[in-house]
Amino acid sequence: MDISLLRTFLEVSRVRHFGHAAENLCITQSAVSARIKLIEDQLDVTLFTRDRNNIQLTTAGQRFTRHAESILDSWNRARQDVLLSSAGAQLISVGATYNLWDILLERWLIGVHQRFPRIPLRTETVASENLIRMLLDKTLDLGFLFEPPQVQKLAMEEVASLDLIMVSTLPDLPAQQAVVRDDYIMVDWGTAFALEHARAFADAGAAKLSMNAAKTALGFLQTCGGSAYLARPMVEQLITAGTLHPVPQAPTIKRNFYAVYHSQNLKLDDLKPLIQNLRTDFLPS
Repeated sequence: MDISLLRTFLEVSRVRHFGHAAENLCITQSAVSARIKLIEDQLDVTLFTRDRNNIQLTTAGQRFTRHAESILDSWNRARQDVLLSSAGAQLISVGATYNLWDILLERWLIGVHQRFPRIPLRTETVASENLIRMLLDKTLDLGFLFEPPQVQKLAMEEVASLDLIMVSTLPDLPAQQAVVRDDYIMVDWGTAFALEHARAFADAGAAKLSMNAAKTALGFLQTCGGSAYLARPMVEQLITAGTLHPVPQAPTIKRNFYAVYHSQNLKLDDLKPLIQNLRTDFLPS
């Protein structure tokens, strides 16, 4: 399929207007209509309902959106990889879950760029289930996540453990009181964390506030107050400054995190130094 068809479909699905899509793509509205009609003919489905001033995706259009985004992303990756290969360089694509980028990998990326300036890097923030799929498809070379998949084709290396500690904007707040307050934030640190948290606070019930991004939770605490489990590197300076306080008697919950890659990736010799760089330079011994 012509890549321009996919770009046109995605633009129409984004703006929900054929005329606006045409302006954004610098083509005529009739060209937009013709491209959408061509995709629909090839797929033998209707992608949009075309009521006046109310263009909506059909069920088939909603399903096709995910595939169109994936195909276009793969095309962009392939194009970049081919261009770099022709210049004698080999692109390394790295992905991680949201919380790992926020805590550790932003610093790691800077260090890698300084130490290995000739390695072209592409980075992505990816949900764990998508990260695993991309590693299996080899559209991603290296992934970092807390809970490694038990998949035969994927190899993994434990990088280090991370301490999660409960902190609060209130000093001397007992842990069992903190978790039942309305301002307690349940941060999504994965299944293993949730199980350990449930064991430690069996009577707490469900938190009224829950967030999947640790950086968002930290910002909320600083603005609105409350308590949450956050990674020690995120909060050490704030604890020293007296802005946040460790919650007495709250257990430290350790999370191991892992580097994951396809066992048949042809770039393994390039990946190993990047993993080792994270171990040696950016984590406490």
